[in-house]
Amino acid sequence: MKFNWTYEETSPLMLRTFLKNQGISKGLLAKIKFQGGEIQVNGTVQNVLVYLNTGDHVEVTIPDEGEHETLIPEYDPLEIVFEDEHLLVVNKPSGVASIPAQYHPSGTMAHRVKGYYVKQGYVNQIVHVVTRLDRDTTGLMLFAKHGYAHAMMDKQLQARTIHKHYQALVSNQSTRQLSGQGDITLPIMRDETSIIKRMTGEGGLSAHTEYNVLQTCPDFSLVDIQLHTGRTHQIRVHFSAIGHPLLGDDMYDGRMDLGLTRQALHCARLSFVHPFTQVAIQLEQALPNDMQQVLS
Repeated sequence: MKFNWTYEETSPLMLRTFLKNQGISKGLLAKIKFQGGEIQVNGTVQNVLVYLNTGDHVEVTIPDEGEHETLIPEYDPLEIVFEDEHLLVVNKPSGVASIPAQYHPSGTMAHRVKGYYVKQGYVNQIVHVVTRLDRDTTGLMLFAKHGYAHAMMDKQLQARTIHKHYQALVSNQSTRQLSGQGDITLPIMRDETSIIKRMTGEGGLSAHTEYNVLQTCPDFSLVDIQLHTGRTHQIRVHFSAIGHPLLGDDMYDGRMDLGLTRQALHCARLSFVHPFTQVAIQLEQALPNDMQQVLS
């Protein structure tokens, strides 16, 4: 895969520094050097210690990645929302884990994406997960299709310029009706009674959840949620802590009598700036059938 730039600054700059500014790490430079890649300046192969001058054309060839041999491809359905040569966004169904782990070594979204890459005959078949979702959470999930794209998207994650909006059905178990807009800023920590469960409490990690109530029903509300931090189970823990646990979320005392047997949480919107085209990408995914049926 080739990437091209024109150096437009007036002062000379070392090629290594220029490439670092483009998000090419030392590890990727080593891969380019030792695994069949190439760096050219004005059509001539160069090392990274040369200096660029105004108008110089830089071309970098990044070697193909091949595949991750231990990740077995699976061919379950994959609903693609967006795809180009660098990025892939899919609509994750409930009941499917994002990545392999001890209790679900197969049948994950990573396995499905690997199967899709194999079926399409892509030369890069390593699966790069950028954003994960809990096993029973549905909605938009972002993958990078090669290591360079993954590194660029990781930078956006760290800078918090990848924006995810969730929609959830939260029960009205509190004496205070949930309405309007609000912020939940309770710190989150491990629940000592469980290796999985989290709780709010002093001494926990800072956490910030912003919400906007979209629709109110007698037993529950539909809320739009934006996370400003990324703590484990943050949405589930925060809404449970204020007396409005998610429907179907038995771990955090959500109601189980309204037709849902999994937490009613869906990643509905995803927005970011494309790392190579600089185009603003805004994606939306409608609520899944089970949440829509409860609403209707």
